[in-house]
Amino acid sequence: MEIKSAKYEISNAKVEQCPDTKVPEYAFIGRSNVGKSSLINMLTKRKGLAKTSQKPGKTLLINHFCINDGDFYIVDLPGYGYASRGKEQREDFKRIIEEYILHRQQMTLLFVLIDIRHEPQKIDLAFLNWLGENGVPFAIVFTKADKLGPNAGKAKVEAYKQELLKTWETLPPVFITSSEKSSGREELLDYIEDTNKLMRDTDKGNPDTEAK
Repeated sequence: MEIKSAKYEISNAKVEQCPDTKVPEYAFIGRSNVGKSSLINMLTKRKGLAKTSQKPGKTLLINHFCINDGDFYIVDLPGYGYASRGKEQREDFKRIIEEYILHRQQMTLLFVLIDIRHEPQKIDLAFLNWLGENGVPFAIVFTKADKLGPNAGKAKVEAYKQELLKTWETLPPVFITSSEKSSGREELLDYIEDTNKLMRDTDKGNPDTEAK
């Protein structure tokens, strides 16, 4: 799949203020400073689409980007686990994230971003387990692969998989990316395209959908 158009549409802090559409949404989330905005810009080939910052925790709202004239949306969610935020703001982030993930019907898949350079972190593992407990469809995207050599990167990913398999019977899809080198772009976009196609095929066979 190729992204032919991508434009910012809206930012908000409430699910009910999200765009009133019936198209799939692919949301991106991760710990602060994991590279969400850079990855979105890399996928869309729009350098300034999602605002990047050297300051962790910059994304404070749900940001919607309309892709290919409304074919689907990419959603940039606030990061989690940024300790220097006050307790009240951390609770606000938690509410925003949970409301979107659990109650936004258009949310088709959540891409959970993890910095490939780090060992498995408790906060990431807890978040992944929470997604599993709530039946949220998600995939893991390792970022910043250019910061490690190929063998070191593969070892980090394998260690993470082994950690997850201690409590998970099967693993979600896993992708390895580098926004600097645009690696992993084709794999992620192909996965989104395949998911969109699967949803369209499912809708065609659904009498309730056809009747609308």
